[in-house]
Amino acid sequence: MSTVAVIVVTWNSAPVLPGFLAALPDGMAGLDWRLVVADNDSADDTVDVIQTLAPGTTVVQTGRNAGYAAGINAALGAAGEYDVALICNPDVRMRQGCAKRLVDSLGGGVGIAVPLLYEEGRNTPHRSLRRESTVLRALGEAVIGNTRAGRFPALSELVTDPAAYRRPTRADWATGALMAVSRECTAACGPWDESFFLYSEETEFCLRARDLGFATQLEPSAEAVHLGGDSQVSPRLWTLLTLNRVRLYGRRHGPLATAAFRTAVLLRETSRAALGRPASRAAAVALIRPGALQETPGP
Repeated sequence: MSTVAVIVVTWNSAPVLPGFLAALPDGMAGLDWRLVVADNDSADDTVDVIQTLAPGTTVVQTGRNAGYAAGINAALGAAGEYDVALICNPDVRMRQGCAKRLVDSLGGGVGIAVPLLYEEGRNTPHRSLRRESTVLRALGEAVIGNTRAGRFPALSELVTDPAAYRRPTRADWATGALMAVSRECTAACGPWDESFFLYSEETEFCLRARDLGFATQLEPSAEAVHLGGDSQVSPRLWTLLTLNRVRLYGRRHGPLATAAFRTAVLLRETSRAALGRPASRAAAVALIRPGALQETPGP
């Protein structure tokens, strides 16, 4: 039986932790597992909630708001020996047998397995699969929107084909709210990139894994509910997401291509700002500001 290290990063997560912990036994059914939490200096009673509701948990206190990737690295470092790392947001609610289905789908070239994610109160799955960024895809999303452009693989990062969510489907990367990562993949890739405080860290890790021969694959029989979505409404978080997206592209491409990509992303944000979207207005201002891509603001 595979040994699974359940890795969770918390920051002022007390309101969502009871639901996560309550769903954990059913979600982990059929597996040998242990819970490891890295707490990024929560100001609420996050640690007390964990110690009360899950007293056997290994808690690593980073002592600062270190970011998501740094929290993952800290938790992995304290996890001991394991076959699979199950990396979870604390606002995820796994359904019965979710983790085992993910673990069983690893291997045969698959290093990262992700479930079918649902938003709270919705019966249709979240479109969590993504293609790698290109200038053409950024332009397609700017001109016709990512949902419409998603029907054409060359024009959007978003995978919208409903059939892709009904079968095991490989993608360049996927939403990182819940992912099972094999020990072999973790060993080959090394630590998560802590220069991404929040957002794009899962993109970078999945692309790095793919480059090393480990695919990211959706396992649709594994299901979970994700309560998140703050980036869609918070100008600060949307700005961080947008800047990190361009920063990551720049890590993998030359300056001319990166300038073209940044321009395409700016076009998208300015067009949506003109429609009255405050988050896009903030992101557009940040993209224009000199030095913005070198900054890594926290939430």
